Amino acid sequence: MDAHKKIRGDFRPPALPPGDENGLVCRICANECRLAEGKTGYCGIRENSGGRIVAREIACTYYDPLPTNCCASWFCEGSRERGYNLAVFSFGCSFNCIFCQNWEHKCVDGGEKIDEKILLEKARYANCICYFGGSPEPNLPLFLKANKRIVEECKARICWEWNGTGNKNLVRKAAEFSCNTGGIIKFDLKAFDENLNIVLAGISNKRTKENFEMIANEFDGDILTATTLLIPGYIDAHEVKKIAKFISSLNPDIPYSLLAFHPDFKMLDMPFTTRKLAMECYNVAKKYLKRVNIGNEHLLW
Repeated sequence: MDAHKKIRGDFRPPALPPGDENGLVCRICANECRLAEGKTGYCGIRENSGGRIVAREIACTYYDPLPTNCCASWFCEGSRERGYNLAVFSFGCSFNCIFCQNWEHKCVDGGEKIDEKILLEKARYANCICYFGGSPEPNLPLFLKANKRIVEECKARICWEWNGTGNKNLVRKAAEFSCNTGGIIKFDLKAFDENLNIVLAGISNKRTKENFEMIANEFDGDILTATTLLIPGYIDAHEVKKIAKFISSLNPDIPYSLLAFHPDFKMLDMPFTTRKLAMECYNVAKKYLKRVNIGNEHLLW
């Protein structure tokens, strides 16, 4: 935890939960930060301003030609279309991953101000919309509000790529949009063991697993998927076995993708994922799940 605190000091240093016991509680994600006046939450974008929890609604948006490098492209019908994906890169995150491959989300002064109208106009030209980041949880209220109009006026699939720690009621509403539009919800299951998740991401994965289970139990259709980054020395076949068994206990048809790691952020001294490790994890996962994929194969050595 001292290492995580040091890392966060290089950026916008929000209070670590639970923070000020007399502060306002932000209930957007599992951290439920207690914020004194003028203080910012662990995500870096929600703060107590004038006795209200407000968000810095910032993101980067761009169009990706389809098919794109979506983590669900190996099974999603949308990957066989021609058109555009609207990528909405949300700044802020409820985790503090020391290997983050999109760590620029921590530079909260570098994004563009977005609102419901901007997202609606951009969605008119897209086959699908992917909210990612960072992680979209800190800005879920804005994205859900925008989605109401997007569903009414556009035909885009609505997809999410997140760590899954959002408020359960908000996550359920987000899943409804994906279910109704044929979109995908991708959970980044970084680890199964809670302590290992804290080591890698600074935060417990309890809510992640709860939300994953909730969506698996409450929603039909091929909307739920998961990925795990194979970090050498941390995520091995033993850990993947536990994740695969967890997913299989809910539905063995849920697609699961194992992603090759490349050194980034504060793990620049780490090696790439080996092909041997990837195959060991793949073979273990296949014992429990019907659909398993290895992503970023070009990074394997």
